Amino acid sequence: MTRTLQALAYSRPSALASSQAGRSLGLETAGGSTPHGAEAHPRFFSGFLASPQIAARGLLAVADVAAARYYQRTLLSSLDPVVTGNGDRLRFESFSGCCGVYARLDVLSEGLEGVETGHGTTNVDVNHPLREALSRMGGDEPLHLRVGPQEMAVTTTAGSVVEKKVPLPDRWLRGFAEAQVASAAFDLRAELPAADAVRFLRSLPTSSGVAARGARWVVPAGRTLRPTTRPVPGAVCLPGPQRLTALQRVLRYASALRVYGPVADGAAAASAWEVVLPGMRLTLTLSPDASRGFSGEGGVLEALATDDAAADAELVSVLLAWEPRIEPDRLAEQAGLPVERVRAALVRLGTAGRVGYDLADAAYFHRELPYDADRAERHNPRLVAARRLAREGAVALDGELAAVRSGERSYQVREQAGALSCTCQWWADYRGRRGPCKHALAVRMVSRGATVAGGAR
Repeated sequence: MTRTLQALAYSRPSALASSQAGRSLGLETAGGSTPHGAEAHPRFFSGFLASPQIAARGLLAVADVAAARYYQRTLLSSLDPVVTGNGDRLRFESFSGCCGVYARLDVLSEGLEGVETGHGTTNVDVNHPLREALSRMGGDEPLHLRVGPQEMAVTTTAGSVVEKKVPLPDRWLRGFAEAQVASAAFDLRAELPAADAVRFLRSLPTSSGVAARGARWVVPAGRTLRPTTRPVPGAVCLPGPQRLTALQRVLRYASALRVYGPVADGAAAASAWEVVLPGMRLTLTLSPDASRGFSGEGGVLEALATDDAAADAELVSVLLAWEPRIEPDRLAEQAGLPVERVRAALVRLGTAGRVGYDLADAAYFHRELPYDADRAERHNPRLVAARRLAREGAVALDGELAAVRSGERSYQVREQAGALSCTCQWWADYRGRRGPCKHALAVRMVSRGATVAGGAR
């Protein structure tokens, strides 16, 4: 598996401290992006938390996911959470090492009591001593939160004293983009009040034993969710229910549970589980199976296969401006592009970590992760293979039918109502549920006249 090392440098370890002035939580930042360009230690917030104990539990839940592998547990993985300041909120994000769970804690304006939140994205140091201190924190006494260096440290020229080098697998990077694409297709399927939400979540298995294997289905029933053996209309897939364990951190403070997912079509599907907290939201998005990460879902491939999306993404990126709510209709008007092309551009920007998707707002948001969109393309096996087929002249178009030579075989790709089907085994296995196969993708490239030289890089 291809991977690189991301070097994180902090001026000091993050810490929870107590003094005569009260408690303070200092989250140290590594290099990040801001409206003023790259900064070694950006500063996003300094003020009080409206619900300090809940925020601490929420941050721990995000850190739990960052340190977890829900599949192949013997392999260790941990990446410090990402924090984004969007002017009116702080977003803490993480992705599990197995690429199957995406977590985000949104601390909204009503959860923050301080000056205006800054703009930008960086990693924050969440070390083991800090986790232990946060887990012991009790009471409702005020807690001052600082995200970024102290005022005196902002201008210091001293070198960093805390350094971490974290492996970033390519499939982990692709997973971030695929989780966003999947979420954008979700709708709200159920909302449970506090008591029923707690009862339901505590009834789920917390280990990966026999009872937790495979996909489960639940269907709204009054004020709760009822298990069902098949995906009836209105059902939501709950794949690997033990992967919701991180939500246990905040259950006692929940006011509701919102469940999001696509329309049930009989196959296992991703879903999102959002706990509503005072001034905050904690969301876990699950891949369709505990043994199946987001990285191979193929939701970004159609957008990456067009030249328009690359050019449109450059234009749209100029308009993002660290907004907490990015709506495609409004962006289309500003950019002078059709909404469909703006959505494709946002998908492409997602492969570079430049946008995420907020289910509660039903809108994208701007952030800047240290990803390279070209690298995501170069290391996507289906995209690389499709570019090679297109470049080598393996595609022969004939109206709605195309023939694609691959190895010693020829496959038939047919277009109906804008969707492509293929005679290959991939299509037989997944029927488009994990994106197009390499043959259909090559046909799409050739029919749109996309540049295919990129496959040679």
